[in-house]
Amino acid sequence: MSIRATNQADVIPLRPLPAAVPAPPREPLWRDLVGEVLRRERQYQGRTLKDVAEAARISVPYLSEVERGLKEASSEVLAAAAQALGLSLADVLAVAGERLVSLKAARSRSRSLGPSAAGGRRPVRSTGPAGSVGAMRPSGPMGGVLLAA
Repeated sequence: MSIRATNQADVIPLRPLPAAVPAPPREPLWRDLVGEVLRRERQYQGRTLKDVAEAARISVPYLSEVERGLKEASSEVLAAAAQALGLSLADVLAVAGERLVSLKAARSRSRSLGPSAAGGRRPVRSTGPAGSVGAMRPSGPMGGVLLAA
């Protein structure tokens, strides 16, 4: 037996390793949602990044980063990109808002929100009829959501 073999020992854990707990899905970022809306609309129209970037007067790499959620674009840049796609800024934001609400609903369905699961806090309450948070209303060619402060 070699010296190296005699210096190795079996390791016996004192307590079992904890089972891997899956991390809860992360809250989607607004820039991801807005970028997704811009990219889907551009692809739906069959247009290239170069075409839309030129029409919006922004660089191709910057538009690509906005679409991928890597850059937090200003409202001026978002409005220019939306206009280049034939949309209003309100259209883009409304569709992103709808996506955020649908993701929130899917997350709520996948887990129960009892007081212990929510850390003792009450869940955010959505309000009621038209004219309030989450109320649907048309806002251009893509429909939309009215968001109130």
